[in-house]
Amino acid sequence: MLSQPLPVSIITGFLGSGKTTLLNRLLQHPALANSLVIINEFGEVGIDHLLVSTPIENMRLLSNGCLCCAVRGELVETLADAAQKRSEGVVPPFERVLVETTGLADPVPIIQTIVTDEEISQSYRLDTVIGLVDAVHAQSQFDNHAEAAKQVAVSDLLLVSKTDMADQHQLAELEGRLRDINRGVDILRVVQGVVDPQLLFGRGTPSPLAKVGDVERWLGGRVDHGAPDCDLDGHEHCQHHDHVDSRHDNDIRTFTLFHDEPATPQAVTTWLTMLASFKGANLLRVKGLINVEGRAVVIHAVQTVIHEPIELKEWPSPDKRSRVVFIVRHMRREELERSLDVLSIGDTHPGENRLDPKAYAQFVEMVKTFV
Repeated sequence: MLSQPLPVSIITGFLGSGKTTLLNRLLQHPALANSLVIINEFGEVGIDHLLVSTPIENMRLLSNGCLCCAVRGELVETLADAAQKRSEGVVPPFERVLVETTGLADPVPIIQTIVTDEEISQSYRLDTVIGLVDAVHAQSQFDNHAEAAKQVAVSDLLLVSKTDMADQHQLAELEGRLRDINRGVDILRVVQGVVDPQLLFGRGTPSPLAKVGDVERWLGGRVDHGAPDCDLDGHEHCQHHDHVDSRHDNDIRTFTLFHDEPATPQAVTTWLTMLASFKGANLLRVKGLINVEGRAVVIHAVQTVIHEPIELKEWPSPDKRSRVVFIVRHMRREELERSLDVLSIGDTHPGENRLDPKAYAQFVEMVKTFV
């Protein structure tokens, strides 16, 4: 186990989106010194001319000080082995990790490993999910492959590649569609994989000391005067969010909902657990700022993976309503609105992490209408 969990960023993207080109650039950049980059196969990325040494069988030390590692077996084994070799001094003390996924891979199992695996979560923490998007072919990929849209939905940062092969109208239309799928995502345009590596990190869940702008950006807009009735499902327009057309992207929809009453910690836990248990497969992403007994608490979930809530040092705005951004598939606004009623369930037993019988009975009735 490491003294402090190291940040892990994930690079995902559909086939041909430019992951290998991006990795080739990154592995030569001085900013990747003291980093560990985990790739699928050494043969796919040209690093022979950068090779300095081979500390262990599946690792290569490159001339810029970056360690490159090929996955051997399961990712959890690769991460655990790297942490152990770092602690033993067998490999240089890398300070962060970048993981490549395959083109058809669902990034959620990797997120789940980093967040929930007991051994891995002691040595690593999830930082940023980076999605590569092909400017030329992404539109058809979204129409025909649910995986492509899902990769966008769970990303914190999108890199639109091949922008030199698309005109400005195509790029604007694509970026509008990307924001329809993932309202708060950051988007950068890249050509031939050229990007400042520093822009790839630190874009995940806000820290306790996050600034107002960071929280606003992460939630996808100003947190003090949102549009509670804004629905980006292709039917309702609202003044704060424009979208290009009425595509549903495999029925992926984005909703922002508000809740006026403060919640107890137990109510928040119960609500998140209910969502993950009964609707996890359809719950591509949930991120929000919740009023927990007057405190500002950031929550984040991806399908059945619930991140540890983070309490902010202060509210980012005078508006202390809870607000939640849902990115879902095959779910209606009414279902999500109904789920928020759980945040209003009654008091808990003092000093105990359980609901009183009346509150529990109320919760059971809500579940019956939700499932």
